[in-house]
Amino acid sequence: MKILVATTTGGLDDQVAPTFGRTPTFTLVEVEDGKITNVEAVPNPAAGAAGGAGVQAAQWTANSGAKAVIAGRFGPNASGILSQAGIELFTVSGMTVREAVERYIRGELPSFSAGSAGPGFGPGMGSGRGMGHSGMGMGMGRGPGMGRRRGMWGQAGTGMMPPSWPPVRLSPAFGFGMTSMTREQELEMLKDQEEMLEEQLRQIRRRLEELRR
Repeated sequence: MKILVATTTGGLDDQVAPTFGRTPTFTLVEVEDGKITNVEAVPNPAAGAAGGAGVQAAQWTANSGAKAVIAGRFGPNASGILSQAGIELFTVSGMTVREAVERYIRGELPSFSAGSAGPGFGPGMGSGRGMGHSGMGMGMGRGPGMGRRRGMWGQAGTGMMPPSWPPVRLSPAFGFGMTSMTREQELEMLKDQEEMLEEQLRQIRRRLEELRR
């Protein structure tokens, strides 16, 4: 099987990079019968992207044949795409690629869930009460936060399914008590959030246009 690790220069002795989307390189490690059989360092094609680096890196990864990905952190868009592709995600820090892969082989790495949006996000879609004849709801998800995915359309009378949006991972600047991170990591995370919110806004505008016709 193939394991993809976010790295800076690449190779087994390189450190696992703190971010996924804009990491300079990926190290592809092939494992058979619990042993490392091949190692290849490849440039991250999305490292210099003006926007959507996490999405582009995740799409490239899904096409690489990797069954597991290891990085210091995953943005919400990237983690959603990778999870939907059936790829396992693992977050580590302070490890070399060799150490991380060997721990993965031994089953010692804790898995990362794309639905885990960090503190302040409660589970559930949020069910909205119908408004008028359309049954259009605005449920916002129960729990201390906004729900893993925000149900903007509730359960419409027309049978329309709500859009599937990835969760938002809030930064410590919002007071949600996440672990400390560098300035570069926080900038990357906020870029991911900005791109995700812009996509949500585009979906809302498209739906509004459809309803006004």
